[in-house]
Amino acid sequence: VHSWKSNALPLRFWVNLITNPNFVFDIHKSNTLDTCLGVLAHTFMDSCSTSDPKFDQNLPSSDILYAKDIPAYKEKVQQYYSDIKSLPVISDEQLNAKLAEESELHESELSTNSALNELYKYATKYNEQLTLTLEEDEFLKMQGLGIRLMEVHSSMMASNDTSTET
Repeated sequence: VHSWKSNALPLRFWVNLITNPNFVFDIHKSNTLDTCLGVLAHTFMDSCSTSDPKFDQNLPSSDILYAKDIPAYKEKVQQYYSDIKSLPVISDEQLNAKLAEESELHESELSTNSALNELYKYATKYNEQLTLTLEEDEFLKMQGLGIRLMEVHSSMMASNDTSTET
């Protein structure tokens, strides 16, 4: 279970975020910053791992920079999982109610039209590649997704033409 937990959230989400802050923030990631973040991510991965990392003289110094701190970090990870385990169990009904409450609370912040518009801009930008891919894949072709994409594109173009005329 520990391995699954460590792969699910820390390694698949946090390590990706640590090594790629440019996914979230509008920053340029220099080579120096990339190296530093790589060291932090490696330390984080070692701290969440169930096995003890193997350190020897052949490893690069960046891999052993925080080696002495990893046992303490491993204890913190274990404590974190223990704390979560001791929390009360939440029923599906409670979870659904909370999700519905949060959804309603932030409804005005989220715009379906805005999201659809962003998807449309992406589809327009990559229309040729998308159409080609949808027509080449037999499963997608059987579902007629390439034709549907062209229909949506034509409909949006017609809608744009009439809105610019008025």
